[in-house]
Amino acid sequence: MNAVEPDRSGGSDGSGGETPPDWAELLLRLVLVRKDRDAVSGDLLEAYRDTMVPTRGHAAADAWYVRQVAGFLWRATWPWALLFSGQFIARGAYDMLVPTTDFHVRAEWSTYVGASTFLLVGLWAAWRTGSLLAGIVVTAITSQVAAVFSVVGVSLLLVIMHDAETMRLISRSGGLGEAYFLPFMMIIPALVIGMVAGAVGSLTRRIARGTA
Repeated sequence: MNAVEPDRSGGSDGSGGETPPDWAELLLRLVLVRKDRDAVSGDLLEAYRDTMVPTRGHAAADAWYVRQVAGFLWRATWPWALLFSGQFIARGAYDMLVPTTDFHVRAEWSTYVGASTFLLVGLWAAWRTGSLLAGIVVTAITSQVAAVFSVVGVSLLLVIMHDAETMRLISRSGGLGEAYFLPFMMIIPALVIGMVAGAVGSLTRRIARGTA
C-alpha cells in the first residue's frame, strides 16, 4: 500500500535486532506523512531496541511501543471523532427537546452528515499519506473513537434529562440500545466509505505529484 509496510518481521529483523509488533509499526507508518515515516519510525525503533528492551524486557517494550503508536492514532483521529460524535449527540438532544412522531427527515440528515464526515476523514488520511489503506484504517478507527465519545455524551444527556417523558420519547425513537450500540456499528459504513475515499484520495495525490 504505497510503501507504508514495515520491512521487518516481528521479534527480530534477521540480524539480531529486536523489532516491535508488525501490526503496530504498520499502523504507525499508515498515519505518518511520507516525509516523516522513516524518521519517526526509526527514532521509535532505536528507543525500543536500545532502551526499552534492555531495561524492561520484550513484553513491556512492546506495550510501550503500542502506546506510542496509539498516541499518533489518537492525534490523527480525535478531531474527526469529536465532530462525528458531536453530530450524534446533538441529534439525540434535539430529539429529546423537540419531540416528533416522524423521525424520517431527521434520520436522513443524520445519515448524510455522518457519511460526509467519514468521507472527509478518508480523503484527508489518504491524501496526506498517499495510501488507500490509511484512508480505510483511519476512518474505521475514527468511527470507534467517535462511538466512545457518543456513549459518554448520551450518558451525560441522560443524567440531565431522565424524566419519564424523556425516557418514553427515547423508547419511541429506537431506545437506549440504539443510543449505546448504534455508534459502534458505524464501523461498517466507515470501512466502506473509507475504502472509496481512500481510493480517491490516494489516486488524486498520485496525480498531483505526477503533475507537480
